[in-house]
Amino acid sequence: MTRIAFIGAGSVEFTRNLLGDIFSFPELADVEIALHDIDEERLATAAAMARWTNDTLGARGRITATTDRRRALDGADFAINMVQVGGHAATQLDFEIPKRYGLRQTIADTSGVGAVFRALRTIPVMLAIAGDMAELCPQAWMLNYTNPMAMNCWAWYAGSRHHNIVGLCHSIQNTSRQVAEYVGVPPDEIIFHGAGVNHMSWVLRVEHDGRSLYPALDAAIAADPEGLGRHVRVQVYRRFGYFPTESSEHFAEYVPWFMRDDAEIERLRIPVDEYVRRSEENLEMYADEKRMLAAGEPFEIERSQEYAAQIVHAMVTGVPRTVYGNVRNTGLITNLPHDACVEVPCLVDKAGVQPTCVGDLPPQCAALDRTFLNVVELTVRAALEGDRQRVLQAVALDPNAGAVLSLAQMETLVDEMLAAERDLMPEGLR
Repeated sequence: MTRIAFIGAGSVEFTRNLLGDIFSFPELADVEIALHDIDEERLATAAAMARWTNDTLGARGRITATTDRRRALDGADFAINMVQVGGHAATQLDFEIPKRYGLRQTIADTSGVGAVFRALRTIPVMLAIAGDMAELCPQAWMLNYTNPMAMNCWAWYAGSRHHNIVGLCHSIQNTSRQVAEYVGVPPDEIIFHGAGVNHMSWVLRVEHDGRSLYPALDAAIAADPEGLGRHVRVQVYRRFGYFPTESSEHFAEYVPWFMRDDAEIERLRIPVDEYVRRSEENLEMYADEKRMLAAGEPFEIERSQEYAAQIVHAMVTGVPRTVYGNVRNTGLITNLPHDACVEVPCLVDKAGVQPTCVGDLPPQCAALDRTFLNVVELTVRAALEGDRQRVLQAVALDPNAGAVLSLAQMETLVDEMLAAERDLMPEGLR
């Protein structure tokens, strides 16, 4: 029987969606699901949601729940990671402290000051999970959803003995569907090819009936200057020639051109502090879901676009499919740093996740990705080496911070954030 461990299962809605995807495959209807979370109340809610999903879909899954991570991972074939170390309180610090220095952020979970500290408190947990898996389920695959994706995955394979990890995101799937919608073509009829770094990948090829859809995308943007034209990703596309795979609210804080300027924030409708609002909404959603479960109210179950269930199904059945995964750069993208975490198409079958070679990105796209990876690499080094100076260097190389703050301000900011999140930091940074 296939055993799947859910680490951070207290993310109840995500757990429900992933289980809905898994149990929708007849070949996976009898898998064993081991739910783990350190929060007993959330774990109990997740277990109730899992049992409801199992029963509603007529599956035959075996559901267990434990606060003991090693017990959940013991003998697992797959682990799905969705932890959020520090929860909502840490998210608030990631925004509130930088804001006092005049630094604005939108999501702060992937790159930039907030993401640096999100990674620093997450990487020790990631490495502990990796250590458990190296001992208890060395052949298992870690399917990681926890951000910052590139930082967490790079730290995993650089700092542990367990290397079967692939980072999963939905930005590629969402972008392919959005582009199809913009040009009026059914999403399942397009040929789509992209690559880069998570949250900064690029649409290298998008075609329908053998013709590029880029001219049609240009026409759609020109026809809607007050709608599509006022998106950050469209501003980047116009200058760099390839459509980004990440949303405008994310992309706005990865570059120095938008967040420092009040007029640009208004013109491009950039949602400052967006993730704080989402985090608060998630707390409300959890409360609603807990109440609905207690009352026996039904939930809607729809197949999502997430890759986790597709990967499990392909590896269990041998039915091949292609997904986009975040993996170690072993020459896959030849003009990005070796060993960096890159996002490329991957073939999945019984042999596992097999990344494909992309070659060179367009030079302007690779240049932007390298600025992104500067922050990623130095953050990983800061966590693995316990080096405060590496933290400062990562923050100093963040384009958004560099557009607003002096080095002296950054140094004070780093000290304040290290003090505020001290108990969650790697040992050498406490």
